[in-house]
Amino acid sequence: MNVLSRTLLGALAGAAGTSVLDAVTYVDMAVRGRPPSELPDKMVRKLAGIAGYDEFAKPAEELDDRTKNQRAGIAALLGYADGFGSGALFGMVRPYMRGVPWFWAGIGLGGLTMLMSEGLATKLGQTDPSSWPASSWIEDIVPRCAYGWATVLVYDNFAED
Repeated sequence: MNVLSRTLLGALAGAAGTSVLDAVTYVDMAVRGRPPSELPDKMVRKLAGIAGYDEFAKPAEELDDRTKNQRAGIAALLGYADGFGSGALFGMVRPYMRGVPWFWAGIGLGGLTMLMSEGLATKLGQTDPSSWPASSWIEDIVPRCAYGWATVLVYDNFAED
């Protein structure tokens, strides 16, 4: 399998993993009644400000409904980009780490996505993981592991050796 095929398969596997991550997250929200994370919206605001797009950088109460909805859509798309992109990267490197069992590869991939998204958010001052209670860590780690496992299993089951 060539690099392009591995990358595309990785992106598709990442799409499957992203669906699993979302499902695990929404089950948690439904069972415990917790609100959705505010971090995606905060990231859109911060990135919009950096890009000079001041309309999206405004507080929600200053926005009309259309702009609020657009910002929510962009926030969700950032999550898809993270999931699909991480899957694509995984597809490129998985052939070089075939000896790593799916379970550990999934934890590693989930950890990488967490590091990338939370690391960027921390660097941009939008979150501080050192102040998170244990429940917040679990809310983040469990869906990320589910993402990693699903992505690895889909990739490994469809990849040509």
